[in-house]
Amino acid sequence: MVEKRIKWAYNNFRIHFRRAKSVPVRFKGAFFLSLELSRMCTAIAPSPTLAIDAKAKEMRLNGRDVVSFSVGEPDFVTPQYIRTAAHEALDMGLTKYTPAPGTIGLRKAICEKLMRDNGLAYTPEQIVVSNGAKFSIYASLAAIVNPGDEVIIPTPCWVSYPEIVRIVGGVPVLVEGKAERGFVVDAEEIAPYVTEKTKALILNSPNNPNGCVWKREQLEAIAKLAVEKGFYVVSDEIYEKLIYDGEEHVSIASLGKEIYNQTIVINGVSKSYAMTGWRIGYTAGPLNVIKAMSSLQSQVASGSNSIAQYAAEEALRSPKGAAEIERMRKAYDERRQHIVARLNAIDGLKCVMPKGAFYVMVNLEKTIRKQIDGQTIHNGDDFAKLLLEKSLVAVVPGIGFGAPNFMRLSYAISTENIVTGMDRLEAFLNRLQ
Repeated sequence: MVEKRIKWAYNNFRIHFRRAKSVPVRFKGAFFLSLELSRMCTAIAPSPTLAIDAKAKEMRLNGRDVVSFSVGEPDFVTPQYIRTAAHEALDMGLTKYTPAPGTIGLRKAICEKLMRDNGLAYTPEQIVVSNGAKFSIYASLAAIVNPGDEVIIPTPCWVSYPEIVRIVGGVPVLVEGKAERGFVVDAEEIAPYVTEKTKALILNSPNNPNGCVWKREQLEAIAKLAVEKGFYVVSDEIYEKLIYDGEEHVSIASLGKEIYNQTIVINGVSKSYAMTGWRIGYTAGPLNVIKAMSSLQSQVASGSNSIAQYAAEEALRSPKGAAEIERMRKAYDERRQHIVARLNAIDGLKCVMPKGAFYVMVNLEKTIRKQIDGQTIHNGDDFAKLLLEKSLVAVVPGIGFGAPNFMRLSYAISTENIVTGMDRLEAFLNRLQ
């Protein structure tokens, strides 16, 4: 009888496992086993940027000549001086666990960088190094947000911000930026959304996905609002080195002692130094926040990759860094001007010239309700899906960024691929009826 029950339970498990995320297994008797996934995990939306990129790569493996504007990843190889430092670290056998908040050498280098570039004074104890800036954002929000706390997010925004807020139990409050104003959301637009539940504002300048850059006076007004109302600013500055047209990057934490004490600065080496796969991000902020983040990280992730940390230290400290960054920035600038000119020349499309990062948001409203091969475009999702299927061009639909009738294109790809992709995009638009 026992063997029959075990066999029945096993077969039942296999059937239900194939059917659903929630897998109940019932036994005839006094006990019940529930194999359910957590509500938190089942509620998380997958990253649309990574999903589109995965689809594009799959199609390429199957022999399809896809041009992908999807993932925000530099197409440059990590500079040689950084790779050399990694080799040297390996040769020295620096392969052991590191302290949870990062090596002391890297944290000191980060402090030097923040003072040199941003006028911000931090001690190594106010720095925690993480497995990429995405984890830094998660850990910072986990350190300050309680269930039900609200986090204000200007949109269009990076796809992960709202999901991370939900993961830590918070409530994302979205404030729409207008394309005609360059997508910048100012203090006057934020103020009506501030309540007694507001715990933080996520500020991303330069911005992913639209490339807007907040000016000093705009940041000063936001800082004043944050101090008056008493909420944190989580300032994601990962694209700070990629700025064009004479715009200035200003860290909001540099605008006074009070806002300094309420700002959590997020940065890393992925975009500026073409080190995406090295997975090194960092956070600078109030000591109590950093200690909480470090404790969290010690339990769920430990320290970041040791070799990557030594390489990142060299990236930040070497005098070669500035020239390498400028070389890449100039290339992005040339691509930016080319892609925006091509996009705005295509009938049915419209975009704003981005001032930073390596993305452009494209308005698709004139394509809505048009058809291709009998299939109707209802929103940006449909446009992106059909563009990939019909013309082998991968873009990210805007709905994940809070802009359903837009698409995002990354110009962190070669000029040759940009030209090919624009030709295909234009041909696709010409087929719409």
